[in-house]
Amino acid sequence: MYRRATGPIGMTAFITFLLGIPILAGGIWLSSAATDCIRFLQLPLIILGVTLMAISLFGLSAACYGQLKLIRFFLFLLFLFLFALLFFIIFAYAVTDKGKGQVVMNRSFLEYLLNDYSGWLKDKVADGEYWEKVNDCLHRSGECGVAMARYVRDPNSGLLVPESADAFYQRKLSPIESGCCKPPTSCGYTYVNETVWNPVPGVPATDPDCTRWSNDQQVLCYECDSCKAGVLATTRRHWRKVSKINIVVLVLLVILYFIGCLAYRHAKRAHYDETYGVNRMSKATPSIFRF
Repeated sequence: MYRRATGPIGMTAFITFLLGIPILAGGIWLSSAATDCIRFLQLPLIILGVTLMAISLFGLSAACYGQLKLIRFFLFLLFLFLFALLFFIIFAYAVTDKGKGQVVMNRSFLEYLLNDYSGWLKDKVADGEYWEKVNDCLHRSGECGVAMARYVRDPNSGLLVPESADAFYQRKLSPIESGCCKPPTSCGYTYVNETVWNPVPGVPATDPDCTRWSNDQQVLCYECDSCKAGVLATTRRHWRKVSKINIVVLVLLVILYFIGCLAYRHAKRAHYDETYGVNRMSKATPSIFRF
């Protein structure tokens, strides 16, 4: 009976192990995303996934051996993990609570302003030393390279030429493409192709990003505030996706934790009934026969 009572504990630990997989997968996905260059939260997320899986394996072992002290310690570790995951979710939402793209007239893509963001994450990205690392990551991602270029065939010459400005304005650009690969629309620059824009003579630049823009393909707008805002927007979108999964995992873990506590109480009761039940029965109904 006692062995059967520990069965729900083993099932709880097994399902907990399975729930560690999406957490680990989320951290790996963020680490492998070419355009997600802010990666200081990926490692903690991977550690959380591995930790949950290790705790669940410990719980399986405790259930298999039927050790109440080990089962109690498994539930204690799971309790601590719930608080760690809750803290991580709150932190991820807190640092990405503000900021969204701005609608621009006659444009299908959004533009991003650094002033729309605030808090610790913005200050970290605005730091020159840290931005150098992010800048290198953006160059390696190739977001502004061949993948962004589109060509159409000229009906007169039959040659491939860059798409027209009107066609470009109707594209759905990613935050990094919008912020890092072209100048802000407010600059009023003339479109040549996706990453080549010429200033209009006599038109003053009102946005500091206009003077930071360069047609040099290694420079472009990588030092612009709009690029930093595009990176923040990308990070916000990715972290929010992962956080939604983590919230579901957290709710399921809370349910499993309470099921595990109930199963532990049942196993504990079964353990003491099995250990002392014979003595209690002999006292209640003593027999004249002794074997």
